Amino acid sequence: MNPSTAQAEVIVDELVRNGVRHVVLSPGSRNAPLSFALHRAVRARRLELHVRIDERSAGFLALGLAARTGRPVPVVCTSGTAATNLHPAVSEAYHSGVPLVVLTADRPPELRAAGANQTIDQYRMFGTEVRLFDELGVAEDRPGQNAYWRSQVCRAWQAAVGGSRGGPVQLNIPFREPLVPDGTERWSEPLVGRPDGGRWTEASEHGWEPSTLSKVDARRGLVLVSGWGAEGASDWGERYGWPVLSEVGAVGLSGTAAIGTGMWLLNLPEFMRSHRPEQVVCVGRPTVFRQVQRLLADEGVEVLLAHGGAEWPAPAHNVREVAETFGAAPGRAAADWLTGWQQADQKACAALHHALDLERWPSGPAVARDVVDALPERALLVLGSSNPTRDVALAARQRPDVLVHRNRGVAGIDGTVSTAIGAALGHDRPGYALLGDLTFLHDANGLVLGPQEPRPDLTLVVLNDDGGGIFSLLEQGSPEHEDSFERIFGTPHGTDLGALCAAHGVEHQVVRERSELAKALQFQPGLRVVEVRAERDRLRDVHDRLRTAVRSAVLG
Repeated sequence: MNPSTAQAEVIVDELVRNGVRHVVLSPGSRNAPLSFALHRAVRARRLELHVRIDERSAGFLALGLAARTGRPVPVVCTSGTAATNLHPAVSEAYHSGVPLVVLTADRPPELRAAGANQTIDQYRMFGTEVRLFDELGVAEDRPGQNAYWRSQVCRAWQAAVGGSRGGPVQLNIPFREPLVPDGTERWSEPLVGRPDGGRWTEASEHGWEPSTLSKVDARRGLVLVSGWGAEGASDWGERYGWPVLSEVGAVGLSGTAAIGTGMWLLNLPEFMRSHRPEQVVCVGRPTVFRQVQRLLADEGVEVLLAHGGAEWPAPAHNVREVAETFGAAPGRAAADWLTGWQQADQKACAALHHALDLERWPSGPAVARDVVDALPERALLVLGSSNPTRDVALAARQRPDVLVHRNRGVAGIDGTVSTAIGAALGHDRPGYALLGDLTFLHDANGLVLGPQEPRPDLTLVVLNDDGGGIFSLLEQGSPEHEDSFERIFGTPHGTDLGALCAAHGVEHQVVRERSELAKALQFQPGLRVVEVRAERDRLRDVHDRLRTAVRSAVLG
């Protein structure tokens, strides 16, 4: 057996022993030893393999799988710019706490020194955005290699799992030729793992007991949910009488403490002056709304974070305490504190939906509301990082049974199609995604699935307003910038999404009337795209009218 084949076989075997169930592979020459080893493991039914020709899409597919299953997912690529293309997914995984094991094949040192083809400096190429970097020594046929390889795989796995919060790790693996199996089995030592089938090195999955917040003592407080953990936040808020607000609105929240219109209320200065919390318990990493950032930066509001890891958000650098779980509060909130928020929420909700019903369909908020309403029980909903996540937060009705995923670690639109596919493959119920057209086009390669690849039960709903609708709602979209807006912000593309889907063999349907949408979203197995075409030039006015309706209802 040649050294590269031996090393690859041991690495794959030890990954399986550590708990790997899914691996994502991009084809290449230098990573051929790992490709052969993975293929053998698939034939032995030890893991499920997903092959993608585009490394950026592969990285986000792995991220979606890992986020949904909670297990580290290895992503394997060849050397050079192939590895560079994984960086966006690594960044997202690091900042959102998703466990990835990045296996980058590399040239051995003598080929790097010679300026060999497809060779770049891959040493610590992801900088500080990995929890562990290790470059394995070039494989040699000598005793001690088996233990070394297995030990480093276990070390990488444990670093990816983390304490309370996962993250990406990188193993850079230089392979010398030959890169393909030679048909022999001879080796200087047994290449076997522990006889009980367990890991080479056993370590706690969590590393330590979760810490709990100890400084919660206000009678007027808020819980702000920005990621996973909505169910626990709802229960905690219900127990102690604190309103629970979420950056995805009412989706995923349950109970009477849930404030579905929280993002609207936070944006009403008059309301907040009389409903200013003393403390905010923030769950996760908020990134969407400016009103949330204002609240967390308020010097008169004490901020406590239920957040694992060291990269916690601190808009005003004034965070009082960071722990992994809520813990207990000393007593219930002030008697009328939650009631005031509930009454405002009821008024805002009624006015919002009445105003939305008066608008011409479709608009982003209306489509978001209708999509959430139409989802089957316990569906997965993946949201694009631009307008869709805002639209759901502002307009969707309460759906505590829906599981939401967003790439909000660094909030890019990179790889969202692939993330949705990965998350859907790891979900045991129907999957849906709500994306803008630019987000969809940015990862159109995510639709490239070979005939042997597992296909998700996933419906991608694309709100197509032919460009960057989010900028219509920002300062760039104000009337004084009208002359320059369309070319450098609106960026119309005119792409025929139906033709694009046809090229990839993906079912495509255009919905033109609101009455058609619920039927189009009824569960069907497989991957498909439902397109809703909207007019971008009226988006700013729609939001202005909704804002006015909410303000009038709440403030009188």
